[in-house]
Amino acid sequence: MILVQKCVTNSEGNEISESSKMSNLTGGKTETNLPNQSEVVLCQDLNGRLDGVGSAVVCDYTCHNDGQSGEVSQLGTRDSDGISGLNADPAAITKSAKHESDMTLEDMYNARYNFDEDDDDSDWEPSEKQIEVLKWFCVNCTMINVEDVGNCEVCGEHRESGILRHGFFASPYLPVEDVNQDELPVTEDSEDSCKQSSLSSSTAVGFDERMLLHTEVVLKSHPHPERPDRLRTIAASLATAGIFPGKCHPIPAREITREELQMIHSEENIEAVDNTKRMHASYFTPDTYANEYSACAARLAAGLCADLASAIYSGCVKNGFALVRPPGHHAGVKQAMGFCLHNNAAIAASAAQAAGAKRVLIVDWDVHHGNGTQEIFERSKSVLYISLHRHEGGRFYPGTGAADEVGSMGAEGYCVNIPWSRGGVSDNDYIFAFEQVVLPIALDFNPDFTIISAGFDAARGDPLGCCDVRIFLVSTSLIMYSFLPLICCLCYFVLPFGSSLQVTPAGYASMTQMLSALSGGKLLVILEGGYNLRSISSSATAVIKVLLGESPVIDIDKAVPSKAGLRSVLDVLKIQMNFWPTLEANFTKLHSQWGSYAFQDTSEFLEFSLGSNSPYFIFLPLVLMIRLVLSFNLVDFLKLVLSIRVNYLTM
Repeated sequence: MILVQKCVTNSEGNEISESSKMSNLTGGKTETNLPNQSEVVLCQDLNGRLDGVGSAVVCDYTCHNDGQSGEVSQLGTRDSDGISGLNADPAAITKSAKHESDMTLEDMYNARYNFDEDDDDSDWEPSEKQIEVLKWFCVNCTMINVEDVGNCEVCGEHRESGILRHGFFASPYLPVEDVNQDELPVTEDSEDSCKQSSLSSSTAVGFDERMLLHTEVVLKSHPHPERPDRLRTIAASLATAGIFPGKCHPIPAREITREELQMIHSEENIEAVDNTKRMHASYFTPDTYANEYSACAARLAAGLCADLASAIYSGCVKNGFALVRPPGHHAGVKQAMGFCLHNNAAIAASAAQAAGAKRVLIVDWDVHHGNGTQEIFERSKSVLYISLHRHEGGRFYPGTGAADEVGSMGAEGYCVNIPWSRGGVSDNDYIFAFEQVVLPIALDFNPDFTIISAGFDAARGDPLGCCDVRIFLVSTSLIMYSFLPLICCLCYFVLPFGSSLQVTPAGYASMTQMLSALSGGKLLVILEGGYNLRSISSSATAVIKVLLGESPVIDIDKAVPSKAGLRSVLDVLKIQMNFWPTLEANFTKLHSQWGSYAFQDTSEFLEFSLGSNSPYFIFLPLVLMIRLVLSFNLVDFLKLVLSIRVNYLTM
């Protein structure tokens, strides 16, 4: 998407853009004139669909004179550097009447800028010269870039990347026409692949192109992260790899019925979503949009999930992946929110129960807590909900999912929340939590059917998950140490923790493999969040390969958690062992082995190692920055900075 911003310049080269504010100082107050809506010309055909790269948005902002230029010229004058003059009496100051030694500061100022009281610029008007500032949005991460940059400055994706055509197999650094076809995977013949296995032992995929019609039609300054390209890229990756179509069995799409929706949602939710089909554009919340096709897309997504659950539980297919949108785990009984309209995972659980399942397990690894799914099942003992998510004491969206939220009304313990205290949680933390909490509880629960709410927004480079610490370090370093490129290189290439502080495709694949051992392999994976196209497509492909029988390439036995991850797991064990006695042994063992390590404070070590007499003292700001990133505890970080400051001043 290209943004054209036109700015008016005056004869002295001063730029006036839409971000500039022309203010008149009158009566001690600032009056700000901003362009009104009639001054904004939108030149895009809103046909209800965004076609990714190449869609154009033209915004023409023109700053008009407000008719008070005379008043402005009396109050002050703006030179080419943007410095305003002080009020002065022209009769009291003349350049030729005083020597430099006799000048006041005001005289010197006027002399420096060579003001001439005889010059009359009352008839000055800005020229009509136009400057075009071109910008484009990255197809991969949606970040904005200037025109003369060929690759995204955030994720490195080429502005004409072939990711929508070839998926994550396309090079991020080359345009689509330069993709080397020989480097793409060799796909098998679809008919031969289907003949190799019977339908009952195959993996089913639910997908329908009509879900691509759900898009934000209101033109805003930045593309919405939950966009049709998410499905396009995953579908392109699967097609390039010869997985779907090919090795996977397609499930026919249908819209969920009203009766099936009523098993999960209230009439308020059903009617609110259904009413959007009569509106060109609408919003449930400021970030949850709908257009005239959204209700159909939401019903198709729910219908595919319900049919996949029924087919898997009845043995028609082995397992399945629901390639659907809009996502669902934030949608509660009554409300649509967080990009979600209907709760797909809850509807799939209901369909599995209707097919005969007595106990359903839902594991939600989206980086955001599935508050809607928890609300729907928090009083049920037939559905066990386990969520691993970023929480940060309730400061991370949606703010729910604390460890002490365990269920209610006799269903305590059937809601298990594993809240991470910071971003940048790695494969090791997730696998460690699976081994110590998720799998022991799941084995005790002994589910008949397992559902994964698979959000991939804890992966590298996700614009909403923000879990890539290395990218955060680099961007912060560029701001704080722009004159020290070496430190930026150190953050990106040398730091041992930099490349692993996010969940990788292999990590998602490993979690899928561990859960596939439950329920006799009756497993349904449902797409939730994930907004970096390269990360979401590679992760989804890795998960589907596990469903097809491939083994992930990762060493689970060496999963050593971070200190923050260990703390979270210990907190959860301490709470949940009251409901699941099998966890008590894990808690006792971990606390004896790791307890002192998990809760020790490293401030003294940093103060001792980085005193002012230390040769490494020059790296103190960098270490402090790393400490903030690793701990994500602002209070402890400020205490550390204060203690080091005090020690330094007293030395």
